[in-house]
Amino acid sequence: MLYIGVDLGTSAVKLLLMDAEGKIQKIVSREYPLSFPHPGWSEQNPEDWWKQSLEGIKELTAECDKSQVAGISFGGQMHGLVILDEKDEVIRPAILWNDGRTGKETDYLNQVIGKEKLSEYTANIAFAGFTAPKILWVKEHEPENFQKIKKIMLPKDYLAYKLSGVHCSDMSDASGMLLLDVKNRCWSKEMLDICGISEEQMPELFESYETVGTLKPELAEELGIPASCKIVAGAGDNAAAAVGTGTVGDGRCNISLGTSGTIFISSKEFGVDPYNALHAFAHADGNYHLMGCMLSAASCNKWWMDEIIGTADYAGEQAKITKLGENKVFFLPYLMGERSPHNNPNARGTFIGLTMDSTRADMTQAVLEGVAFAIRDSFEVAKSLGIQIERTKICGGGAKSPLWKKMIANILNVKVDVIESEEGPALGGAMLAAVANGEYTSVEEAAEKIVKVIDTVKPEPELAAKYEEKYRKFAKIYPTVKELFGEII
Repeated sequence: MLYIGVDLGTSAVKLLLMDAEGKIQKIVSREYPLSFPHPGWSEQNPEDWWKQSLEGIKELTAECDKSQVAGISFGGQMHGLVILDEKDEVIRPAILWNDGRTGKETDYLNQVIGKEKLSEYTANIAFAGFTAPKILWVKEHEPENFQKIKKIMLPKDYLAYKLSGVHCSDMSDASGMLLLDVKNRCWSKEMLDICGISEEQMPELFESYETVGTLKPELAEELGIPASCKIVAGAGDNAAAAVGTGTVGDGRCNISLGTSGTIFISSKEFGVDPYNALHAFAHADGNYHLMGCMLSAASCNKWWMDEIIGTADYAGEQAKITKLGENKVFFLPYLMGERSPHNNPNARGTFIGLTMDSTRADMTQAVLEGVAFAIRDSFEVAKSLGIQIERTKICGGGAKSPLWKKMIANILNVKVDVIESEEGPALGGAMLAAVANGEYTSVEEAAEKIVKVIDTVKPEPELAAKYEEKYRKFAKIYPTVKELFGEII
């Protein structure tokens, strides 16, 4: 049988076709526009997602035996607000994860309702990107639209609805709304009341590997795919990527060095750190995960290379870096503020330790090390909860750098596994569709059989010891300058 994974990203939808053994048959990508109606706002038209996904499925399946397509599932951008009226039509453009309009609403939730209460209800505190503050914003600023709301949905779930006719969501994506009681895997009545919405307005909840329905007959006819094709709940992009990298079960870890950076730790037990420095979410394997999200990772290197020193020769610049663990220059990678573990939108990028003999290579090295040190900050929070991690997967554009992988291995003092396929959320979606169809007994079994490690970067005891000392110094910089950031912006 064949399975389709749909990765609904911010700039494009990527669709992947996978066979029952996990081999990727074809990948297509289709772009759609992103609009910024006001400074700090970020919106998209859900109909654009649907149109491009539908055309993408046609392109993806053009040369295959369509009768073999047995399931479609998803990974998708999280936290976005899609609202439908009583006719299931979109009321207004979707407000996206990277939209910054909800500062007032986020402060209200954290300060007035209180972080302790939020953590009790949802296992998390409020971030401007989450869905609940967006609902409060619509209620305050667009009351006529708020009154029309029949269903509240997340981006990828809108696609699942269009394909199946079912208003659905999965536990992992719903975790990022600040409306889910993550521990008990159900909607939080308290949070729904705070937002002035009812459970009837929320989608039905499924595990990521569960079937929500089958393909609508009229779509089956249009696409040439059997009407028995299962539409499977899918997962938020980070959880779907974790499935695609085999980060499932207990104590597995994945580091993503994309534009932003994440450290994702799977766990069979539910756990929340006392300061809510990490997100505590449900996972696509039916268990839980902790996640640290830094806003600038590989984008720090891109900024430094493209904008500051003005070169496209990334590998050439890194080749000049020869003395690891001895750099006296440090860099705080907070070019866009920071989420985990500091939750400080005022934080800024900072070089410290420069002298007359500091070189361009020292500064390039500091940028790469700064990102790795910042990932370690979140890693330390996980360790404080008793989580033992000896190795991690790595993915994202930054993972193509052998030097950066070596830094990560030694700064975190863990083995870094490089995997064969880097298709992340799209592959994870296809794997979830395969599980729903009984090709594999569980998400863990699918990951074990499909995800292949092709290389491992091991820490070197002497270098890891040097970096341990460097990290201790790095960890003191942010607390020292924290108050200053609020004054200089």
